[in-house]
Amino acid sequence: MFENPQNIRNFCIIAHVDHGKSTLADRLLEATGTVEKRRMKAQYLDQMDLERERGITIKMTPVRMKYKYKDVEYTLNLIDTPGHSDFSYEVSRALAAVDGAILLVDATQGIQAQTLANFNHAQKAGLKIIGAVNKVDLNPYGADEIARSISELTGENEKDVLRVSGKTGQGVEELLKAIIERIPPPTSARNTSFSPKPPQLLRQGSLVSDNRAAKQRGQASESLDEQGGLREKEIFRALIFDSFYHEHKGIVANIRVFNGSIKREDEAYLVATDTNFKIKELGHFAPELKTDETIGVGQIGYIATGLKNPEALKIGDTITEYTSRIQDYGQLALPGYQNPQPVVFVSFYPEEADDYESLKMALGKLKLNDSALKFEPDSNEFLGRGFKGGFLGRLHFEITAERLEREFNLRTINSFPSVSYKVKKRNGEWINVDTPKDFPSDYLEVLEPVSKIEIVTPTEYLGAVMRLQENFRLRDINTRSFGNSIVLNGTLPVAELIRDFDDQLKSVSAGYASLSYEVSDYKKTEVVKLEILVAEHNVGGLTRIVYKNDMEHEARKTVERLKELLPRQQFTQAIQATIGGKIVARETIAAMKKELGNFGKNGGDRTRKMKLWKKQQRGKERLKERGTKNKIDIPAGVFKELLKK
Repeated sequence: MFENPQNIRNFCIIAHVDHGKSTLADRLLEATGTVEKRRMKAQYLDQMDLERERGITIKMTPVRMKYKYKDVEYTLNLIDTPGHSDFSYEVSRALAAVDGAILLVDATQGIQAQTLANFNHAQKAGLKIIGAVNKVDLNPYGADEIARSISELTGENEKDVLRVSGKTGQGVEELLKAIIERIPPPTSARNTSFSPKPPQLLRQGSLVSDNRAAKQRGQASESLDEQGGLREKEIFRALIFDSFYHEHKGIVANIRVFNGSIKREDEAYLVATDTNFKIKELGHFAPELKTDETIGVGQIGYIATGLKNPEALKIGDTITEYTSRIQDYGQLALPGYQNPQPVVFVSFYPEEADDYESLKMALGKLKLNDSALKFEPDSNEFLGRGFKGGFLGRLHFEITAERLEREFNLRTINSFPSVSYKVKKRNGEWINVDTPKDFPSDYLEVLEPVSKIEIVTPTEYLGAVMRLQENFRLRDINTRSFGNSIVLNGTLPVAELIRDFDDQLKSVSAGYASLSYEVSDYKKTEVVKLEILVAEHNVGGLTRIVYKNDMEHEARKTVERLKELLPRQQFTQAIQATIGGKIVARETIAAMKKELGNFGKNGGDRTRKMKLWKKQQRGKERLKERGTKNKIDIPAGVFKELLKK
């Protein structure tokens, strides 16, 4: 259905985690009649059970709403976004697909770290920002002060900051009117702040193939005007901001249309992967998929490609029409996204070795729905074949592991989380190491990734937050006042961040302090390679890179935990933690004993017992020798328990 772009408003809701985005979205769905009351349920747009259980939004969700204002029917395209910093890439993609944002702040908590981070991203994207205070039905003390802080942040008048309640629906009608009046209608293609692709032919994965480029060079194009510029209004161009896999429809691309229109059964083209296909289905989100005959400029919707190979589609790519009118598809590429750089690396291994191919397929499908996920084949001598995954944070990889189990019925075992180090070898060569077992034993220098962090905390918890420096390498701290709160900026190694820094921050501040971060640089560090030996066998899956000052503590903790978990054998097992070949911690699992009986009670000869005991000792020595020569079998369950925090 073709609509007048002047009657379309594309917007998203951005906020810190747990500030009520999804609840407010529920009220918007109700107020516009998008979802019938009998079908309504809490967190309606959070379609995953995992989101409901954790009470957080993990995936952005688009929905089209209709609302009549001053006798004109408007189309409101909402994208509900996550609030946790691990999913900030989801937010960045949503911002590139809309023209405005509602900055939502919980009246009981005030502006927090991710509020500031999301505001900065929206501002850089050039969006119109509408400030709103949520949960006003609670009549919280200081709500007016929070509204004043929002107005100072956004630059709008304090009276323009809306008061709403996602629980009761208070102020929702005023919010809908503000969306129509203050957010501009969609325009044709525009640049964004997310690393736009240069207007040139793309290559391999993000660019068009050289073969096609050679054919296109020097040919005239009806898609160009007299000055050589694109006639954008005549050519369909849409940005892919998300995607997912459907068993019957193949890969489904979530798109924002910037130019032109296209209809079902038309031939379309993916610029990044040089792939053409016939559109199997297209439509909009209601929020379930609802088919249309055509989709045009300014609209947000979906296109079912029918493609089955997950590698055929890239997030941030451009879909355009496939026609002889276009001779140079490279010129049609819309500004895309910066490829997210993983900061946490974890290897996944299927509990059942036969599930390897299923795991590979599942990760490919997950990547369609989570473009920040990176993975490549890996192997472990005890756990077999698996995949090394790259993630944006600890929560990101935990959610991925749970999704593999829930959505694909795959149980996995994961390695210790690690980060990527830059290591200078003895020959002067620099290498990147993101797997602990590949860390060289001899090197000149090591650089580790460091994040810039921003903490927002009530004044009374400032001292407790500052004391975190005693247990974490939190450095270069500076503070500033922000309303009734204090904002701390500093640096923290990513290895410390993924340990349990966020949990400790919540603990010392009674849950009031909040954190946002961004990986910014690499700095020199002192780390060592901690290896674990069981019965003189190096267990590669337990190798870790630890900070030098923590090495003895981590070594002792690991061997003690292994002693508890490993099953006893017929021979003595030595568990050793080594650094550079030097043993820094050791535990011993005694051999199993066989009851020899009480020979002295009923006249038995003690010498017989001694003979049997010596025979048993000789057998244990043979078993021990055999155990050190052969592969030690460590049950998968031991890895799983040891890797639990």
